[in-house]
Order: sequence, then C-alpha cells, then structure tokens
Amino acid sequence: MYILAIDTSNNALGVAILKDDQLIGQIITNMAKNHSVRLMPAVDQLMKEVQITPEQLEKIVVAQGPGSYTGVRIGLTTAKTLGWALNIPVVGVSSLNALAFQGRFSQSVISPFFDARRGLVYTGLYEWRAGKMHTLLDDRNILLTDWLEKLKALQKSVLFLSPDMEKHQEVILAQLGDLAIIPEEPFHHTSPAYLAYAGKELSGDTVHALKPNYLRLAEAEANWLKAQGEHRQDG
Repeated sequence: MYILAIDTSNNALGVAILKDDQLIGQIITNMAKNHSVRLMPAVDQLMKEVQITPEQLEKIVVAQGPGSYTGVRIGLTTAKTLGWALNIPVVGVSSLNALAFQGRFSQSVISPFFDARRGLVYTGLYEWRAGKMHTLLDDRNILLTDWLEKLKALQKSVLFLSPDMEKHQEVILAQLGDLAIIPEEPFHHTSPAYLAYAGKELSGDTVHALKPNYLRLAEAEANWLKAQGEHRQDG
C-alpha cells in the first residue's frame, strides 16, 4: 500500500510516502510562507523521485490541525481534492498526535505543543503503551501556565516536544522543574513521516466529512461573532 502524507499545519511544509511500513521518501521545508504555491510541486517531485504515479496511491493522511488557520486549510483542501479525484480514503490526524509520535520510545507522558500567542498553546497529553498511542488529555487551546499546573498535579515526568520550545522552555522548567524532560533537537520538529505512521491504521473519512480542527476561532471570526452578540443585545 502506498500512503501519501501531507502536513502544512505549521511553519514546516512536509510530504511523505510510505510503502506498506517503509518510508520511501519525504520532503520537508521549514518556511512559514507560500504553502499554497509549494505544496503540489512538492507532491509531484516526491512521486517522481520514488517513481510512482498518483493512481498507485491508496490512502492520503493529512494534518488537520491545530496550527496555522491558512496552513491547515491548504493541506486539507489539497488532500480532499486528491482523495476525491483518485477515489481513495483521506484520513485526518491531529498535528499534535503526529508530533507526539516522536516520543514513542519514552516511558514518560508526552506533551506536544504549538505556540498560540498571548501565552496560549495548542497542546494535549499522550502516552505510549504496548506500542500504541493513547490520548490522556484531549487537544486544547489553553494558557501554558494553566496547562503546566495540570501536569504538575499528575506528579509524573513529562516529555515536551515543540518547534516553539525556545519561546516557552524557561516557563516550563520554572513550573515543573525536574518533572520536565526537554530533549535536544531534532525532536521538536514535525515530520510528515510520523504523520503517515500515525494515520496508517486509521479508517478513512469521507471527503466531505473531514474538517479542520482549529481548537479556536480565527480572530476575525471571533470578533465578528462578538460584534453580532453586542448588536443583538443593543437591539
């Protein structure tokens, strides 16, 4: 089985192809721009390099967020269009789940996160048991300090993984001390290969049912809803 994985949910743009359980190729660029322009050329280049055609693909796995609103939409739209055109299943996987996949050999619980600005993070809590990923706390958008209090109450060692680690490492260590495990690079970066492995055994969603998982409204949409609520109250 050939599986194509697509991740444009954050700064990195990544595409990968699995053949059964083997990664046969991937392309990753870590630039927060032009995902819409660079994605399909990257897919085309990768398929040429591994010498397969689109018709040989049997599944597409796509990062469905959280992350960049625009990036998530680009990845999902491309994956759904390809899935519809090729008549193959499309599987959505949490971007945080894919990041946590890098901790599969850890004995600690795993807290992947992405910066969400203003002291907020997108995060969740995962654990590997018997070779499978288990979700302990669902993905959410939360103040990092509040999240760290929840983790501290568990009194367990926590492996943190994030491409935004530099922004938040000081706060994490200050609140959790020795309970926090922060590995060296490159374990903080997302990889489409891990996304592919995370979605390999999942059943495909119908193309029209697959939706982004933003975890919060875009600022413009939130402001519009707030204005509508104030307008109704004034009326």
